[in-house]
Amino acid sequence: MLRLPFIALVNLLILLRTLLGAPFRLLGARHRPAYVRFRLTGNPPYREQRQPRFQLGGSSRPEPAAVTSLERFRESLRLLAKDARVKGILLELEDLEVTAARRDALLAVLAEFRAAGKRVVTWAVSVGTDAYPVMCAADEVLLAPMGRVELTGYVAEASALGDALSRVGIHAHFVRRGDYKTAPELWTHKAVSDIQAKTVETFLDERYADLVDAVARGRRKTPEEVKALIDQGPYSAKRAVDAGLADALVSETDLPVHLGLVKAEEGEEETELEPMSTYLETLPFPPVRWRPLRRRPRLAMIPISGLITQGRGGGAGRFATSETVVKALRAAGRDRRSKAVVLHISSPGGVALASEQILEVVQRVARKKPVIAFMDQVCASAGYMVAVGAKEIWSTPHAVVGSIGVFAGKFEASVLLERVGVHRKLIARGENAGVFSNSRGFTPHERASLEADIEEMYQAFLGHVAKARGRTTEEIHALAEGRVYSGMRAKDLGLVDRLGGFEEACRHALGLAKVSAEHFELKTFGAPVQRFNLLKLLMSTARAQVYALCPVSWSLGGGLGTEEFDVPVAWRTWLSGLLAELKEPEGGG
Repeated sequence: MLRLPFIALVNLLILLRTLLGAPFRLLGARHRPAYVRFRLTGNPPYREQRQPRFQLGGSSRPEPAAVTSLERFRESLRLLAKDARVKGILLELEDLEVTAARRDALLAVLAEFRAAGKRVVTWAVSVGTDAYPVMCAADEVLLAPMGRVELTGYVAEASALGDALSRVGIHAHFVRRGDYKTAPELWTHKAVSDIQAKTVETFLDERYADLVDAVARGRRKTPEEVKALIDQGPYSAKRAVDAGLADALVSETDLPVHLGLVKAEEGEEETELEPMSTYLETLPFPPVRWRPLRRRPRLAMIPISGLITQGRGGGAGRFATSETVVKALRAAGRDRRSKAVVLHISSPGGVALASEQILEVVQRVARKKPVIAFMDQVCASAGYMVAVGAKEIWSTPHAVVGSIGVFAGKFEASVLLERVGVHRKLIARGENAGVFSNSRGFTPHERASLEADIEEMYQAFLGHVAKARGRTTEEIHALAEGRVYSGMRAKDLGLVDRLGGFEEACRHALGLAKVSAEHFELKTFGAPVQRFNLLKLLMSTARAQVYALCPVSWSLGGGLGTEEFDVPVAWRTWLSGLLAELKEPEGGG
């Protein structure tokens, strides 16, 4: 009951502030900008992140024109579209590194704005392959005279370290279930296998076709013309204009003149394009964010980002630990205001025990309220295991999905140990006690036991997926054995329920809860913690009980919009830890 008087008081203060500022805004209405400037950089989030009201330490504030979220950008353009005095926007791109899913969301926002009869003008100094389709979604594409268009297509690098490891005295011993579970090949093979190469090629073909289509539509060219242009890249700004990839060369200083906001002969004083905040100051009665008397429905979001493993803590998007995710799920399940839950999964795989722990809690929460699993980058192996506990699985078209399979193994460093003068004698009680010693390979008995363990885990994985998807284990097995799919193909095969963006998935989740999704609050549960023992993680993922990492997710890398897991760097970290171990004697016990 105390909330209502407090909200009424806050809204009264907002009203007074709005009324007191109206005369000043009326005076400024004469200078309302015809073009509003926005600046796209980095990888803006889908929705605005709630910041604490009081922060200790210096936190840099974004530039006035910066797009801080796709949600806020959409709201701004919808407001501008209603103003007859606004001709359009200038969208400046700088170091834009959006994922494919967020790029599609951006294109949809710009298409809606242009459909309202407004102009979109894009400008950049330098733009890459991933960001160029955003520029093409404009009425006019401008480049700085010294600029560049790095349009060259997509490339993926698959590695095989088997020969390199053997040269330094290390041998990898792994057992896998399925020919398509190619992750161990990074360490065991001397060359990239045909299966791995063809899998990566399939994803490249899809992404390349999407790029060609976006450029062809935006620049009004045929697909054959676009392919020829890509093959001739990269381009200087002048060559880009000559090739029809851009419309004109304009310096940042001359943008107001080019847009017709000022005349070139009006003097040398520079005129800046105004951001959205300045535009709002020219509205007598700008949109006001009133405090609602009734609280908006809340949607809980739980990020599961990075390698799924046991323990606590996290790795700032690199690792999702079972304890952190389980606690977040339980908190979201207990939160009465959260009417539904969205699992935002971006994981190449991880440890079986951790993923099954999370799966069990996801299923428990799903019995209380709707749970939607959403993936826009990679949801493979252990990541997909977690997703099947949700009521529905949503994916963007180019996400990496699947990789249902298992592998386990170890690294043998006996030759390296001998080279550096370390002599070890393995003394064990129990036939398999030394199974994961790095002093030797597997014995026949150990390998047979490990293969049986892997087969049991694989059958359990199939069982979980089959039960969740309403299929038989035989049907899932035909799609499994490590095979990976794009979101589009996964949808056709029944591994994904729907294709769509983040906003659509959120609103659908609230719709399942039978609450209005017009205005809702998004609350994140389980933010990652920075501290984590990487060496301990790598040692644990080399052992059994791993729903194998998806190699495509690191082969394609960030350039294709997937969450990159840098295995070569991880391997160097493991090796440095091993060398450090050689310098110190092992402890007793």
